[in-house]
Amino acid sequence: MGSEWKTFALGDLVDVFDGPHATPKKAESGPIFLGISNLSRGRIDLANREHVSEEDYGRWTRRVTPSSGDVVFSYETRLGEAALIPDGLKCCLGRRMGLLRPKDGRVDARFLLYAYIGSEFQETIRQRTVYGSTVDRIPLIEMPGFPIRLPDTRTQRAIAHILGTLDDKIELDRRMNETLEAMARALFKSWFVDFDPVHAKAEGRQPTGMDTATAKFFPHEFEKSDVGEIPRGWTRAPLGNWASSLSGGTPSKGDAFLWGGPLPWISPKVMTSIHADEAEDFVTPNAVGNGTRIAPSGSTLVMVRGMGLHHEVRVSQARRDVTFNQDVKALVPDGIEASLLLFAMLDGQAELLGRVESSGHGTGKLPSEILLGHSITMPPAREQKHLARILDALNDRIASSRQETRALAAMRDELLPRLLSGELEVSTPDRLTEASA
Repeated sequence: MGSEWKTFALGDLVDVFDGPHATPKKAESGPIFLGISNLSRGRIDLANREHVSEEDYGRWTRRVTPSSGDVVFSYETRLGEAALIPDGLKCCLGRRMGLLRPKDGRVDARFLLYAYIGSEFQETIRQRTVYGSTVDRIPLIEMPGFPIRLPDTRTQRAIAHILGTLDDKIELDRRMNETLEAMARALFKSWFVDFDPVHAKAEGRQPTGMDTATAKFFPHEFEKSDVGEIPRGWTRAPLGNWASSLSGGTPSKGDAFLWGGPLPWISPKVMTSIHADEAEDFVTPNAVGNGTRIAPSGSTLVMVRGMGLHHEVRVSQARRDVTFNQDVKALVPDGIEASLLLFAMLDGQAELLGRVESSGHGTGKLPSEILLGHSITMPPAREQKHLARILDALNDRIASSRQETRALAAMRDELLPRLLSGELEVSTPDRLTEASA
């Protein structure tokens, strides 16, 4: 099948647009400001999103207004990254981002994305890259002349269907995890921050949405503490009373015996979700005690230094033994259930953000005394164990879904080069429709 593919100049198939050359003022809400960091392995990642006002949106879309089916890409730094604009996403492009828009029906938009991130076109990008002293870039003025190889449109749609089905399931898992995390956060806040079940029992009511077996682990009255009323028999204490704190570090980059091993090395850069289960760098066991240390499975990792700390305090749970760098503190549960510690720190993100300090060159820092002084209210160990089970179940479902997502992504990455090279024959969309009927 590969011999039936034809080579076109990219500009014959798509219009190439440049994004704005400046950065707008960010807003609390409104259209999405789509930056290079939002491009992740062929999809739009809005885990860390920024917004612009409606007024700025009008100004920042004068060159081009991204719409469903457009392929956006980075042309400076992180070269080769691209993603498809999904339905319903109102956004503007950030600096150093371009956009491809199919001119006619000769190229399927989703296939165009897969062709862009495929090895053949990525090699074209590497060959045409202009290498500078400070930044490398794709010369947009030359991009319409870049060669790209396509099959007929029926085959394009068949390939896009196969790869797109995997990507759709990945996106579905991501959205489900967002929902599960929101549920767990809301449940924790209701039980351990607002004390809703205790208020209900104090008023002689059955706690809403709770069975009798669970309700019995909540007291029916409050008692005074130095910060106000808390459930009777519970304890409000600084974080340092509930967990021990470990500091991380960076092993010598010049020592080959310390890098490339089986242990994930976590930095704030990869702490973009509730679980720190993915890493860009790995170390060997030799690195433990030689520049870094182990955060045992179940620890909660907290970002305590970095320029991004002025915008958010990242919190993730280690689902396996990991190592970590000096910009992270590992909190090892000691007198608190692991899931309760995780959601307590997630609930405390806003408060901790308000206490971030500035150090040199605009770097934010969260001093240990502030972090470990953060107060948490918890019931006795027996009640903790029972109440944590529901949060454990939600947390485990998130972990299972993330594991499935990684497997699906690996399958897509395996199929992508074989489909784009023509090595694998594909059914036409008609046959796919008949097979699924």
